[in-house]
Amino acid sequence: MPQHAERFDQFDGVGMSANIAGMEQRRAAARLGGGQKRIDAQHAKGKLTARERLLILLDEGSFEEVDMYVEHNCTDFGMQDQVIPGDGVVTGSGTINGRLVYVYAQDFTVFGGAVSERHAMKICKVMDAAMKVGAPVIGLNDSGGARIQEGVASLGGYTEIFQRNVLASGVVPQLSLIMGPCAGGAVYSPAMTDFIFMVKDSSYMFVTGPDVVKTVTNEIVTQEELGGAVTHSTKTSVADLALENDIEALLSARDLIDYLPSDNRSGVPERPTSDAWDRIEDSLDTVIPANANQPYDMHEVVRKVLDEGDFFEIQPTHAANIIVGFGRIEGRTVGVVANQPMVLAGVLDINASKKAARFVRFCDAFEIPILTFVDVPGFLPGTAQEYGGIIKHGAKLLFAYAEATVPKITVITRKAYGGAYCVMSSKHLRGDLNYSWPTGEIAVMGAKGAVEIIFRQDIGDPDKIVERTREYEDRFANPFVAASKGFIDEVIHPRNTRRRIALGLRKLRNKSLENPWKKHDNIPL
Repeated sequence: MPQHAERFDQFDGVGMSANIAGMEQRRAAARLGGGQKRIDAQHAKGKLTARERLLILLDEGSFEEVDMYVEHNCTDFGMQDQVIPGDGVVTGSGTINGRLVYVYAQDFTVFGGAVSERHAMKICKVMDAAMKVGAPVIGLNDSGGARIQEGVASLGGYTEIFQRNVLASGVVPQLSLIMGPCAGGAVYSPAMTDFIFMVKDSSYMFVTGPDVVKTVTNEIVTQEELGGAVTHSTKTSVADLALENDIEALLSARDLIDYLPSDNRSGVPERPTSDAWDRIEDSLDTVIPANANQPYDMHEVVRKVLDEGDFFEIQPTHAANIIVGFGRIEGRTVGVVANQPMVLAGVLDINASKKAARFVRFCDAFEIPILTFVDVPGFLPGTAQEYGGIIKHGAKLLFAYAEATVPKITVITRKAYGGAYCVMSSKHLRGDLNYSWPTGEIAVMGAKGAVEIIFRQDIGDPDKIVERTREYEDRFANPFVAASKGFIDEVIHPRNTRRRIALGLRKLRNKSLENPWKKHDNIPL
């Protein structure tokens, strides 16, 4: 080898080492975000930093960051002198129990996590990548809002994110974790995602804050009351879960992702289970009380049917008269919708209809079979419901079930009255398998109300009314009239419910059903 070539090799090695050292320095600077002082301030509030959150959310060693060195391009208000690599958001991909996800985590230590044009560009890049390959997107929101110094450019960045939320809807699952402030226009990106988790006492969402509210309406309200985790998971339904702290929220996100398909074409995930598909659950034979007006906990029925009793409930503290969530049968994800007799007798109202309709549509979009457990006395009467638009909101649930083409299995456990019977995935809404327990009561209304209408002339004679009521109950307080018309496929032993559902889902695995061609439907919003 010529002497000068050897000298060049030595020189090149030295240069390479210097370059590597320089790269590591840049990485270290980016990882430090807004600096140790701000990291300490984040910890003092009981909050983790963006990078710490990703370490918990993702499988160990799986995170691959992109755009670590991106900087903002703002030169107004002295911003050219405040440049921090990464620009307030950490983006990339990783795995959750071995399955690919794309993530972004806003870094409150950098400009309070405020969104700039370049910050938004980074988020859009991972959303585009997720759409391209078919993988869920998880956003960890912790931001003071739009970066005011950039003006309309930051608003443009927000809107680019919104556009992608819409295009990704129904294509890949989108999960938002609100782990700090999320106010103004920032709230609309999470609002368009499939699920929102919030952290109690450290996260909030509102369009206008307490100060503006006080100025405009004279109402005095705290941030927590106006838009905290408890408010949004109970009153407004904006959030699906309110978790105690960052760690619990991140671990819950891991659990949820385990149930969800990667995209709308990949089918539900499967995991091994030791729970026999044909397990007999004798206790279900006695779960329905002898008194038809006595409540029981539908959670018990749901958990005893699902694999290992595992059930991931969505919005447990909002509209608790209906239960929705995910479980598994033979290791494969199913969506569960169930009336809850313990709350308002399981009646359907505005909030329950909206909650269940959105869940049914999510399941249908991602090819998740739907199990429906029915014990519903009807729709809630009253001026508050009528003036609130129960007709239109109830129609949402009807519409959602009617348009759904995924496998639909329905089990009527007790009451199925009136329009609520129709709405709750009845055979007439293309239910694939509709079962009833022997305790099922399928009728236009309860016996007392029916008798008072049919035999109005006998109302003054209590004995006759009692006799007529007993006649009506004998005729309709059972599932066999509906079964005789083919509206119920089979009256089954409660203890065999799991076995029947497992067999049904096997049969329906290759179900093929398409709605007429349309650009999109016009669900009654």
